[in-house]
Amino acid sequence: MGSRKPLTDKEGEVRELTAKDFRHFRPADSLSPSLARKLGVRGLQKTPTKERITIRISRDVLESFRSTGRGWQSRMDKALKEWVASRAYL
Repeated sequence: MGSRKPLTDKEGEVRELTAKDFRHFRPADSLSPSLARKLGVRGLQKTPTKERITIRISRDVLESFRSTGRGWQSRMDKALKEWVASRAYL
């Protein structure tokens, strides 16, 4: 960093950033692979496994899945797969 001013003060408050500060910023896609992994930045899917669609779901069903927290869409996908499999449509 050299002689650049720290971005935070002693209390941990971020100071007002200047145009000079912004010139030193880099886009997240230029991070090293190891740092990207630590930060949880995902790369492109090798083979897309899911398709984006628009669907209307009952509010109570949607709220039930959302209330389970992160990953609710994957759990909904799993529940639908189980339902389809139980009816031997696959």
